[in-house]
Amino acid sequence: MPMKKLLDFGNRYAKESTWKDFALVKFCLFSMGLAAGTQVPDKHKKKALGAAACVFVSTYVPLMAKVFRIAFKRN
Repeated sequence: MPMKKLLDFGNRYAKESTWKDFALVKFCLFSMGLAAGTQVPDKHKKKALGAAACVFVSTYVPLMAKVFRIAFKRN
């Protein structure tokens, strides 16, 4: 039952999303992957992680705002 609710929520999110929302998801996931798998030299590692963190935060906040707005919306 919880999985069905989760899938229904995912479908509602997708229906109410635009291409811009999905672009934010891709940038968010990219920045997470970059932060997790970066293999840059130590002297540039802080810059790479800082950039990834900035992209992640700037995309994660609007995505989560939309998720909560949809989750708490009255049908």
